[in-house]
Amino acid sequence: MDKKLFNLKNDIEVLYKRNADTPRVAFCLNFSLNNPVPNPGVYTLMTRLLMQGTKNRTSEELSNELDLYAIEMSTELKMDYLKFKFVCLNEDFDKSLEILEDIVKNSTFEEFEKERVKLIGEIEAQLDSPRAKVIDNYYKNIYAGHYYGYTNTVILENLKNITFEDVVAGYQSFLDNSRKVAAFVGDLEFDKVQVTLEEKLGGIQKSVAILPELNIPVLNEIKDVEIIKPDANQAHIIQGWMVETFDSEDYPVLALLNIILGASGLSSRLFLELRDKKGLAYVVRSSYDVAKLCANFSIYIATEPNNIKVSLDGFKEEIEKIKTILVSEEELENARNNILGKWAFSQEDNSRQASTYAHYAVSGLGFDFNERAKERIKFVTPEQVMACANKYFNDKYVVSIIKP
Repeated sequence: MDKKLFNLKNDIEVLYKRNADTPRVAFCLNFSLNNPVPNPGVYTLMTRLLMQGTKNRTSEELSNELDLYAIEMSTELKMDYLKFKFVCLNEDFDKSLEILEDIVKNSTFEEFEKERVKLIGEIEAQLDSPRAKVIDNYYKNIYAGHYYGYTNTVILENLKNITFEDVVAGYQSFLDNSRKVAAFVGDLEFDKVQVTLEEKLGGIQKSVAILPELNIPVLNEIKDVEIIKPDANQAHIIQGWMVETFDSEDYPVLALLNIILGASGLSSRLFLELRDKKGLAYVVRSSYDVAKLCANFSIYIATEPNNIKVSLDGFKEEIEKIKTILVSEEELENARNNILGKWAFSQEDNSRQASTYAHYAVSGLGFDFNERAKERIKFVTPEQVMACANKYFNDKYVVSIIKP
């Protein structure tokens, strides 16, 4: 496996990985979010506008050129960074990078009002889904007072207050004040990739080495938040806790705890107990959602409205079991195999590999974080799983419910 690290002249750190005999290359460029804006939605609107025209290409010309070369190019706002990404045929790498350079350096944000109207419509359509609405309500409350809590409902309330100048200033902040990392995965010679990246991206603002300390979200109470949706035909429930993130010694333990409780589909405890045995659920699962500053661990169920209390009691019962009874070595080993299999699947093509490498690197964890996490997973014990359950499943949590 041919893998190399190098820095551009502006200190952008790049991972190059050669995957032989693959016809399409993938490239990710991430800018860290270091200046949270008080106006929810500024960065969301900004991210959409980055694909809507530059000083050299109108929105239509950009779209037509990407179609002509079958280039998949996107911008995406994550909780901790702005992501530029493209996938293209090997022979079109130079052209793709030239277009990306144009977007990064020369976006005009001219379709501001058109995109704002479209965004409002899309958010309103999404929030018509009870599941989307209950998840939105959960995140808004567990991360209340923090920019992680800028959910769709919060953004929708503020979109009318955002100005063109807010968006331009927001993007300038990304350019001037961010750690910048990139990952290339594909079948091109290293020298060609290095030279082309230096030529196209070496002239953008320097990558910042020392980042500001950002406030970490805190949850100090129980929050029960309920929404009535008259046209809903079932109840949706999420209960969740604030937990440690990637850089914690508990990370691999929490990842396995998630698999055991509800992220392994038909074999998970919640599925077997609440759906199979008790017949409570249409859908039941757990989630360990990890960001740079913190993470949350949640349990979700969709059920009949008259099953709300018994479902919450079911959550409590399964949590109590894992807090008081050691998981068996067999169950733990099955969980290990499950998560390692999922991680392998998530790395099966160039696009996913580039995204994963750049994701961990922009968070300051290193391009090789996933490989190190795989090793740590192998040594988790039943005692650690029990200790983790007792540490985090406490009386500081959010319950979000939507019902008819």
